[in-house]
Parts: sequence; structure tokens; C-alpha cells
Amino acid sequence: MSDFATLQKRLAYNFCDENLLRLALTHPSVAHESGVASEHNQRLEFLGDAVLQLILTRELYEKFPAADEGALTKARAKLVNASALAIHARALELGSHLILSRGEETNGGRERASALADAFESLLGAIFLDGRFDAAREFILREFAADFSTLAESSGIENPKGELQELLQSRSPNAPEYQTVSATGPDHDRVFECIVLHEGVELARGRGKSKKAAESDAALAALKKLREV
Repeated sequence: MSDFATLQKRLAYNFCDENLLRLALTHPSVAHESGVASEHNQRLEFLGDAVLQLILTRELYEKFPAADEGALTKARAKLVNASALAIHARALELGSHLILSRGEETNGGRERASALADAFESLLGAIFLDGRFDAAREFILREFAADFSTLAESSGIENPKGELQELLQSRSPNAPEYQTVSATGPDHDRVFECIVLHEGVELARGRGKSKKAAESDAALAALKKLREV
């Protein structure tokens, strides 16, 4: 049986009902191979997909106020396609915890992108049922934080650094400054943290998988604060 304690530590979420976690990790092949009706993760996958779409849609709407419907739809598609979700599943090592039929195991089911993406969505559905909306939102935003900063940097949906500079220089001749304050994780999966300052005052912090992505994330956070003010 999978070591759920290790997995939950990696998830930074502890289930009240571990049966939900077990169900999220149970591949449909288990029921198909046994020939007996038994529960598997497809219903949770259906729920998790809806939860993911809602939370990411709201976050995109709030982070990119200048983007139109078409740009937001394209940005969301980049975040939720099967390949992207499989990457998240691999980072969490979900494959090693999947409950598979013997046939699926033999045929490489633990590494199959579609199975991993489905398991990731099922996991989101399980967290939603176990901890309700706030728990699911916290988990999803934590998981997708770096993706949002990369999206801002590469997709053309907005130019937060340019917007921030324009906003600040409408009030002052001084441009914002960016400083990288930390870099964590292994070389193949680094996460950078950056601060943006204006006239020596820290405005916000951001994180990303490159220095530029972290700077974009910091600029987005600063813009949000300044717009609220």
C-alpha cells in the first residue's frame, strides 16, 4: 500500500478522510481487470477538473485585468492541458502512489501522462471534498504560483514590469529596481524569489522558475497593491 503519510507531507495537506486520497489514486483499470464493480477516481477527476477551472479562471481574471476573454481563455488552456497537469503530478511523485491493475502496471501506467493528469485532477477533487473550497484553492494556487509568473513573462498576456514602471514614473522620475533574494531547489527545478523596490522601499515579492519570471511575479503583486491603494 502507498505510503500516504509521505505523500501528504509532499502535498502540504493532511486528509481528514484518507479514503478520499486512496480513491483519488485508484486507476479505473483496477475495476476493469477485476470485473467487479468498484470505485475508482473518474468521478473525482470530473469534480477536480471543475474546481481547477473555477479557481484558475478567477485568479487569471484578477491577475490580468487588462486581458480580454480570448487571452484569458488561451492562458487558462496552457495551465490546464494534460501535459501541464502531468508535470504537476510528476513533481508530486503521484505515479509512485497510483493504485493500478497488474496489466496497467506492466504497461507503464505509473509514467503515462494521461494517467498522471487524471490523478492530479482527482486529487484536487478529493481535497475539495475533504477540506472544502478554501483548502482546494490554497493548494491549487500554491501549485500554480510559478506557472502564473512564467505565463506573465512568456505569453504576452500582459507586461507587468512595463506597467509597473509606467505607473511609478507617472509619480516619480525613479524606476523600480529588482533584487533576487533567494534561489532554492535542485538545479533542474530552481525557484527564485525576487523583491521589487521603489526609492528604497520594498513594494512586493515574487517567485518563479527563472529570475525574469520572479521579477514579473513581483511586479504583478506590486501592481495589485498599488491599484488597491
